[in-house]
Amino acid sequence: MAKHDRRSFLKAMGLGAAAVAAPRLLRGAEGERKLDRPNIVLIMADDMGFSDVGCYGGEIRTPNIDRLARRGIRFTQFYNNAKCGPTRASLLTGLYSQQVRDRRMGTCPHCVTIAEALKSAGYRTLMAGKWHQDSLPVRRGFDRYFGLADGCCNFWNPGKRREGEPAPGRKRKSWRRWAIDDKEYLPYTPDKKDFYTTDAFTDYALKYLDEYGHEDPSTGSGQAKPFFLYLAYTAPHYPLHAWPADIARYKGKYLIGWDELRKRRYARQVKMGLLDAKHAMSPRDKGNPRWADVPEKDRDGWDLKMAVYAAMIDRMDQNIGRVLAKIRELGQADNTLVLFLADNGGCAERVHKTPNIPPGALASYRTVDPPWANASNTPFRKYKSWDHEGGIATPLIACWPARIKEGGQITRQVGHIIDILPTCLDVAGASYPTKRAGKDVLPVEGKSLLDVLDGKTRKGHDAIYWQYGSSRAVRQGKWKLVGRGKTWELFDLDADRTELHDLASSEPRRVERMAAMYSAWQARCRAAAVSRPGT
Repeated sequence: MAKHDRRSFLKAMGLGAAAVAAPRLLRGAEGERKLDRPNIVLIMADDMGFSDVGCYGGEIRTPNIDRLARRGIRFTQFYNNAKCGPTRASLLTGLYSQQVRDRRMGTCPHCVTIAEALKSAGYRTLMAGKWHQDSLPVRRGFDRYFGLADGCCNFWNPGKRREGEPAPGRKRKSWRRWAIDDKEYLPYTPDKKDFYTTDAFTDYALKYLDEYGHEDPSTGSGQAKPFFLYLAYTAPHYPLHAWPADIARYKGKYLIGWDELRKRRYARQVKMGLLDAKHAMSPRDKGNPRWADVPEKDRDGWDLKMAVYAAMIDRMDQNIGRVLAKIRELGQADNTLVLFLADNGGCAERVHKTPNIPPGALASYRTVDPPWANASNTPFRKYKSWDHEGGIATPLIACWPARIKEGGQITRQVGHIIDILPTCLDVAGASYPTKRAGKDVLPVEGKSLLDVLDGKTRKGHDAIYWQYGSSRAVRQGKWKLVGRGKTWELFDLDADRTELHDLASSEPRRVERMAAMYSAWQARCRAAAVSRPGT
């Protein structure tokens, strides 16, 4: 891949407004390399529910993610966009996905990516994992990239697209799109016999950290640069694939059933202080059977599905541990901001292309299904693709030992995925550019979370919005208006975080006012996506 120095990149991209002075290199008492601005590591899980990791109430073994929580801050009211592509579009741009046409963000002329802005501010920009946008990361500001440019794949045999699955706009429809830097692979056929996507994404992330984590003028390797690493795992998105040893750790543990699992997770959430006991757990989702009614002959199969799902999260955590160990090895753990979150709630989709092959192995293509997804989203209602809390509420952990002095904090301040870009620019000392390649860009919609990381109360959003398919919502303060189809429901989230008591009939004026806010937002986003400012 061609290398560009910082000056030529700024000139080509028209991002001079975002440029700041190069970071100074400092030396600690023991001579370790320190930068005056933090490295940033952004880790995203795929289709993972609110309660799946240990520090959010789950029983799955996640010691490395839990350690981040013990040393950092957990958010209890942070939101994504309910779906893979829209969440990534907002995370990368600080805009609502509707403003940048969701997965067409990669070629959007009126947005700036987090990588472009940080690169112009002197950061080394690295990515491994799921892109799920058009174009490629290296064409939107990343120096290096390895991963799946599409949405999901077989974890063992990553190139093949499942039978009958469409690939709009591509001639070679039978293959998943992978890339290394600016080279696309159709198909991607890895040499390693023990290839597994979660491990492979981490292998490349470690390779990049080895290559760029020591950049230091004193060694002749050029200007000292902090790094931005975006590590986007596909776990635990279906198909359910995991290493046998990881599956064995969980097999049999889910014979307690989803009803008991939800009760146990909810109890841990209340005990941890993530949830106030006044917020009752939502009832089992309509359509899901009671575990007591599941025939004995079917229970081992249900147990295995959840065991494989848990194993996928376990393996992701193991790999996160590898990344954190590398950062410690580089002597940069204290001054690295690590952010961990998920792209949407647990997934209730049913995709069983191989109903007679148990989940886990290469030949299988199975999903975890609604009853377990309902447990993953404890204590909330609904799932991925819905704008109820079960679809959009995500864990968010922020760990930055040099800045966050008191670990183990829990914050109830409200945030949205559009806040990630301005937060990263804020901690990097970078400005949001007004132009890209000579054209006007849209003003950023997000707001920095830095005050929250500093233990302060930030001035949040007047309102935040969602829309995916027929689902839509707006939150203003404690009030949330959420709908699917033509109807609206209204909830007071201070009193009813789990959305059990619809107040729409008793608050018609509030519903009318918030619905009008939503319509105005929708029109504004549609106009932004169509008008393409600066053209």
